[in-house]
This record gives sequence, structure tokens and C-alpha cells, in this order.
Amino acid sequence: MNMYEGCSTALVTPMNENSNIDYDNLRKLVEFQIENGVNGILAVGTTGESGTLDWEEHENVIEFINEHTGDKCITIGGTGSNCSEEAMEATEHADEIGVEAVLLVEPYYNGPSSLEIRKEYIAPIAEEFPDLGVIPYVIPGRSGTQLNPQDLAVLAKKYDNIQAVKEASGDLENIRTTRELCGEDFHILSGDDGRTFNMLTSKDISASGAISVVSNVAPGTIQEMIEAVHSGDMERALDLRDSLKPLTELVTVTSKEETPHGESLCRARNPLPFKTLMNILGMGVGPCRPPLGKMTSKGLEKVLEKAREVHRENPEILEPVEDFFSVDLDKRLYEERYWRGLSYD
Repeated sequence: MNMYEGCSTALVTPMNENSNIDYDNLRKLVEFQIENGVNGILAVGTTGESGTLDWEEHENVIEFINEHTGDKCITIGGTGSNCSEEAMEATEHADEIGVEAVLLVEPYYNGPSSLEIRKEYIAPIAEEFPDLGVIPYVIPGRSGTQLNPQDLAVLAKKYDNIQAVKEASGDLENIRTTRELCGEDFHILSGDDGRTFNMLTSKDISASGAISVVSNVAPGTIQEMIEAVHSGDMERALDLRDSLKPLTELVTVTSKEETPHGESLCRARNPLPFKTLMNILGMGVGPCRPPLGKMTSKGLEKVLEKAREVHRENPEILEPVEDFFSVDLDKRLYEERYWRGLSYD
């Protein structure tokens, strides 16, 4: 399998109650992913709370995951930044320890143009590390800027090590343009679990795989769905898509909350809902780092509702969690003691 095919998991970074990285549980999460057949693990992406890890922690987590994946799956290092110099230094470390690829998120907050992203950020890194896979990450909803398909195509045609993009723009027309301009051999990876199936099956997109959040709890099922599409078993792929739908709806959880000054919309964004779910399930990932905090009680109830639906209708999806972590999901999903303290209310 090509290293850009199949499922790579955007792994959460487990933490203890003091918000220090929990390396014992990180090792367990890596082992769980490998045991369930993922093609790769992304270390310190958005899901891994890259925004609140300092650079020493970034490098330590990437190195730790790379050591424990060995030759069992690929490691993708999240080395992107809104500072090109920082990204260059982090990529140098990733290259030195032997990861297969790095993920470069669009430079957030300072808002460079697509041309600047190409010339001042991605191109210098690709040129400096020609033997390292470089994956641009298109996510304008988080970054506030966007690498356009036209500039991505320039990069793909100039640098042999830019063979893939993680696409989370949410704009299917944008993704179709990427396919048209970058060619049929270029790898488009879904960065949006809710759109993965459509990106895989749309002939004018033909995604190779996904860098998934949902695979933190359902790695085998995501991998199987992708493989079913590629092998032409569409009936099986559709069944798996439908069975995963409740989990894909948890990447972002929205609720309306009352305040003394009226109603306020609360969006619990990745990784908060999935870390909450993983703690409910007994996977021991601990809290998020502030400013991410806890779910509201309404948000927590949505997480429980969707997890119970999956466990009731398609128990085989979460069965690997139950087996690997030696937990009883019939208890954990229905006894309040297992989620007490996971919400503000």
C-alpha cells in the first residue's frame, strides 16, 4: 500500500490531570492503532492539540510515536506553524529521526496569501528536505487563510516530495479543482470525516484515503471502509459509512446554552468531543489543555447519545476498544460515574 493510501489517525495527545503529556497512555494509543491496522499515525496535528504544545513537546511526541510505530505503520509529524522558521526547525528534527512525512498546516492567524504560503513556507521546506514527504494541510476554517489549488499544483509539479494534500476546506469544488490541476497520481486525503466517503467515491475527486479523527476510536472500521471503496465493494462501504455516521457527527458538537444575558451558541470543537468520548469509553486520554476545557451538559449528552447508538446498532465498531482497554461499554455508556466531571454542569 502506498503510504498515502488508507487511514492515518490524527492521534489525540493524552494528558494527566496536571495537563502534562501522559506517555504511558500515548504508547497504548499507538499500540491500539497498530493492532487495528491503520496505515499511519499523525503526531501532533490539530487533534493532538498542536496549538498548546510547546516545540520541545512537539518534537518529543513525534519522536515517541515514531519510535513506537517502527515499521508497523508510517509516522506523519505535525511540524506546521505560522512561522516558517519554526516549521523549518521542527521539520529538520522530524527528518533527523526518520519520519516518513510531515504535515504543514496553513500559517494561521497572520494570513499570508496563497502565493506567500507557496513561496515563503512550503517550497523552502520541500526544497530543504527532498527525501521527506511534505503534505500541505488546507483548512481555512482554522487557519484563516488558504493554499489554493493553483499554487498547490505548482508545488506538486516542481517537488517530487509533495505528492499529497490533506483537504479540509469543506469545499468540494475546490477539491475537484485540486484533482484537475494536480493530476490523477496526486493523493488527496480527506481531513473531514463527514466528507470522507464522498471524497473517496466521487470520480472527479478520487481521494486516496483519510487523516481521520474518528479513527481514534474506530480505526479498523475507517480502514475497512476505505479499502472497500478501493476494492469496489460499494455495498460494504455504504454499510460502513452509515454505521460510522453517529461518530462523524461528534467531531464538532454544537449546543445552545443559557447565560444571564440570553442564549449563547457553544461549539465544542475537535479534539474536545473525541477526548470526552475516549474518556467515557475508558481510553484514558485525560483533559484538553486550556483554552479548551469541558463539554457543556447538553454537549456531553450528545456524545453519549451518539456513542450509545453506535454501541447498540453496530457494536462491532467499538468492540476493539472494549477488548484492548479491558472495559465494559455496557457500564461505561450508561453509568454516570464514568462521565462525572467531564462537563461544566
